[in-house]
Amino acid sequence: MQSTLSYLWKMDDVLGQGATASVYKARNKKSGELVAVKVFNTASYLRPQEAQIREFEVLRKLNHQNIVKLFAVEEIESSKQKVLVMEYCSGGSLLGLLEEPENAFGLSESEFLIVLRCVVAGMNHLRENGIVHRDIKPGNIMRLTGEDGESIYKLTDFGAARELDDDEKFESVYGTEEYLHPDMYKRAVLKKPQQKAYGVTVDLWSIGVTFYHAATGRLPFIPFGGPRRNKEIMYKITTEKPSGAIAGTQDQENGPIAWTYELPIACRLSLGLKRQLVPVLANILEADQEECWGFDQFFAETNDILHRTIIHIFSLSQVSMHRVYIHSYNTATIFLEQVFSQTNIAPHHQEYFFEGHPCDLEPNLQAHNFPRTTENSPLIMLSMELEDPVGLRYRDRKFGQFLVCIIYSPFCTLLEGVLQIHRFNSTDAMTPEPSSDLDSGSRAEEPAVTTGEGLGLSTTVEPETLKLRCQKPLELVHECKQHAQQEFLERGKSTRLQAKVCPFKAFFFILRSGFWTES
Repeated sequence: MQSTLSYLWKMDDVLGQGATASVYKARNKKSGELVAVKVFNTASYLRPQEAQIREFEVLRKLNHQNIVKLFAVEEIESSKQKVLVMEYCSGGSLLGLLEEPENAFGLSESEFLIVLRCVVAGMNHLRENGIVHRDIKPGNIMRLTGEDGESIYKLTDFGAARELDDDEKFESVYGTEEYLHPDMYKRAVLKKPQQKAYGVTVDLWSIGVTFYHAATGRLPFIPFGGPRRNKEIMYKITTEKPSGAIAGTQDQENGPIAWTYELPIACRLSLGLKRQLVPVLANILEADQEECWGFDQFFAETNDILHRTIIHIFSLSQVSMHRVYIHSYNTATIFLEQVFSQTNIAPHHQEYFFEGHPCDLEPNLQAHNFPRTTENSPLIMLSMELEDPVGLRYRDRKFGQFLVCIIYSPFCTLLEGVLQIHRFNSTDAMTPEPSSDLDSGSRAEEPAVTTGEGLGLSTTVEPETLKLRCQKPLELVHECKQHAQQEFLERGKSTRLQAKVCPFKAFFFILRSGFWTES
């Protein structure tokens, strides 16, 4: 147990350890408030006096919600060592979050956007105060949960930070090797003499590696055997990276380096966000400091992403969710072209529905006047291009009955507006033909419509109703719903579920019983 005048902590309550200090979870002796205390070790006192006090001065100068707050500088009562008393972040670090199994392929899109917003805002505050961090990495980005339940990320560990204007240079080397700028890597890791000064853009390289790591769950530059075991190839990858490449890996010993110009397909970010993010990564992961973006352009481009309107789209024909990032002043014409670039469905073949109603997007309609979409309430897009249905296999109609199965879920009202039975079969086509396999005087089963409410309710609409309604899909769906609700009241939830629940929560299948196959 150790303590200062106002704070107390156990030596086994370690939050993190570094080369010059350890961080512990502590409590205020009077209020019981949780804080983090940074205790410097012997190695830290071997640094010049100027370097020892620099972190205190930097933290006192900064005041921003995306930078860990400094509460006090106190002394340990027994040894008189100075400690920093800082804000405690209960969510751990971004690195810890990335090490969780569900983030093996990177953060979800919503969480990544929060990381992007917080890091950009924190770095902007540093540059406004003329501070260069010099050790940006996931382990130095802390997380806590705000009152609204949303994550807040904060930059921490300013042990290597110093004041530096945009046109100034420094020669001392700090940082973590996987996130270190190649010029600094050569001197700090490979121990090769280098008469070169460094500018503020070294932070941009570290930010680029951090963003790639957060988006994909892995580092962008990986030599055979790993960065810590194959340092010469690590340096070769980072310095010989072609312009525009955002990652390079070596899969075999002494083998070629495979360059990547796009984020991997396993990445959880949408295609819309990937296309916005890749140019940013490509231009800040530039070893040549003259070719690398400056902070002004970095802030401009990242804020452009963060201020775009996100339109959520569910492509019914492809059973896929898409996100389109456009400016609020962009028109529907631009929006439709963006959708085409992601789905290959031509603008004139795109038809939209929202909350069960047709959604007409006039060419000059601006994005800020579009319906407000979310992941659970997207625009439903239907392709009007004639094409073969996916997952259906034709057989002679006399062997089966016509079924329309609808899984009602949060998407129920959205699907009401898109059920168009007449696109697949006309009234005549749904009339069953006599079967020679049946006994004399009998006939094939009449077609029926089955609908499910929730996860198990099903009911049947009489063939005559179907024939009368097949050209009026909205009325047919309402009829199905009424039958389903009535059945639910009369005999409770049924187990006659006719179709599997789609991973996208809702979908309808048109099939003939006995030969529907999944594709």
